[in-house]
Order: sequence, then structure tokens, then C-alpha cells
Amino acid sequence: MSRVPNINPEDAPEELKHFYDAVTGMVGRVPNAYRTMAHAPYLAMLYLPFQAANQREWPGVNLSSNLKEMVIIKTSHINDCEYCYAHNTALGEAAGITHDQVIAISSDDYLTSDLFDERERAAIEWAEHMTKNTAAARDDVFERVQAQFDSAEIIELTLICSMFNMINRFNDSLKLPIEVQPEVDKIRGSVRIDPANIKTYLSWLVENWPDNFDDLNERTKAAAESS
Repeated sequence: MSRVPNINPEDAPEELKHFYDAVTGMVGRVPNAYRTMAHAPYLAMLYLPFQAANQREWPGVNLSSNLKEMVIIKTSHINDCEYCYAHNTALGEAAGITHDQVIAISSDDYLTSDLFDERERAAIEWAEHMTKNTAAARDDVFERVQAQFDSAEIIELTLICSMFNMINRFNDSLKLPIEVQPEVDKIRGSVRIDPANIKTYLSWLVENWPDNFDDLNERTKAAAESS
């Protein structure tokens, strides 16, 4: 059971209802992670576009969803985050990752498996050492990454792994329950994101950014009590 209750859309203030609509548009549904994060509404609103743009495939990034999801699956498996592992094995399969690849990523088999090319192996290995906090000491690992990726791609790999280490710890520390499988599977439709959705959301956020921050916080607290 979650340590912090969800704020469900039907109970949310109007601003959060609009925010939840944006969450659905960018990541396929309103997962428990966002229903929980909404207790800090402004932080959740600011976090959404970065999370969606960092994880999904769109013209403003260099890496495919397939490769990003390999990194996320490895990170979530090492951290034993069942919530993220469930969601991202589903999203990863929608991005083209096979079941056999998921099994190999979730072990050391990826290092020698012919299911992966050198580029994929380098990304997964980088994620492993970042997550174990051994990357700084492993110049050999970085050299393998550098041989396969340019600087912009390395930044994207490092950002996605860093973000999911944070997300893993957020979800696990608050003991977020995994949604029922049909709800989890809605994520499969969000492999790619339309950059117009990001622009529309950011425009709404700027236009509705308040001068007084107390009111929404108080209404959010009241909504949490009624959920």
C-alpha cells in the first residue's frame, strides 16, 4: 500500500485535471506515480515535460525509444524497482524489445548475447555501472560507450539513466502499487511523443503560472483528503 495516497482525477482541482489530461497525452495514462507526485502540484507540472521528452522518442532527441528502454529496464532491474520494471518492460516491448532481450538485459547475459549489437551492449553496460555508482572509476566502460555514441548521445544516455535512478527511488520509497495490467498496458501507445503536445502543454503552463502559489497547494491538500 502506498505511503502517500493518490490524488485521483475526479477529486482534483481544475488545474490538476488539466495536468492529468496532459499526462495522459504524453505518457499514455495517469499512473500512480503522477497521482502521488501531484501532492506537490507545481513540481509535478514542471517535471512532466522533462520526463516525457527525456524518455520518449521525438525529433528533438537522438536516441530511439528502443535503446532508451533497454537502459531503463537495466536500471530498474538493478534497483529492484518492480513498479518501473513492469511499466518499462511493457513500453520496451512496444518499442521493439523482445521477451528474450528483456531476460538477457535482466542478467549479465547481455554482455555476450548475440541478441544485442555493440551499441546496445555499450548502453546497457553504461546503465549498469551508473546505477551501481561505479561508472566514474570505469574508464574502460566509458571508452566502449564513447566508441559507439557521440557526445550528445552520451548525454542523453546519462540523463535517462540518472532520471530513472531517481524515479526508481521515488516509487520504491513511497511503496507505489503497480496498477492492474490493462492499465499498465496503456503505456504501450506512448512510445513516441508529438512535440506539438509538449509545446501546447508548456504554453498552458506559462499562461497559467500564478503569482500566488498558496491557493492551489491548499486545494490540492483538500483534494487529497477527499480521495
